[in-house]
Amino acid sequence: MSSDPEPLRPHPLLTQYYPDEAARRRQVLRWFDTSAADYDWVSQALSFGSGNRYRRQALVRAGLIPGMQALDVACGTGAVTLPVQEIAGPQGRTVALDPSTGMLLQARRNAAQRLVRGVAEALPFPEERFDFLSMGYALRHVADLRTTFQEYRRVLRPGGRLLILEVTPPRSRLAFHLLAFFLGRVVPAVAGLGRGGRTSRDLMRYYWETIESCVPPPVILEALQEAGFARVERHVEMSIFSEYLAVR
Repeated sequence: MSSDPEPLRPHPLLTQYYPDEAARRRQVLRWFDTSAADYDWVSQALSFGSGNRYRRQALVRAGLIPGMQALDVACGTGAVTLPVQEIAGPQGRTVALDPSTGMLLQARRNAAQRLVRGVAEALPFPEERFDFLSMGYALRHVADLRTTFQEYRRVLRPGGRLLILEVTPPRSRLAFHLLAFFLGRVVPAVAGLGRGGRTSRDLMRYYWETIESCVPPPVILEALQEAGFARVERHVEMSIFSEYLAVR
């Protein structure tokens, strides 16, 4: 009798934070719900204020154009959703999805227009619904890369474009240690000064640990190919910002 394959996790379970997958989902959701009010300014500090410009450039590189039907998965407070809405324009349609009610409420305050609560592994949409699908810095929070990518392919139309933004540890040892100090120590300390307090601090510390322990880029590229995507590639900016690109 054949059994279901083991999930392809983006990183091992970090048992210092939770004992199993169910607890991981609950803990991460609790962190995001509680930290939503602080998330925008912490993210801006993390990107030294360059995040908005970079995200827009990445979306254009990936093929987003006016008039497209777009889905932004794990939208958070709308950092990727808002430039998607702007580029797709009034003749297009942008839907933002996230499992966190707190993040969705903050995204609405930030002017995200169409919001849906849900998870990447079970998208609540029919087949071949979208021309473009984006995910910004949240791939490390899914339970299974294979299931997630199969869902992405299912809801994209033939020829639809996929863009996944992620932070990848740099190869240089010096750059790695500098990034570890900044993301693992400085950002959590700054985040802890906000309204979320200890919760925001712990989330930002966890953020770095998931980056550090994430599967390497070749594993992600292979999983995209196995899901049936074509023209799979990775573009890198500033040695740490990975753009995973693919076509349905």
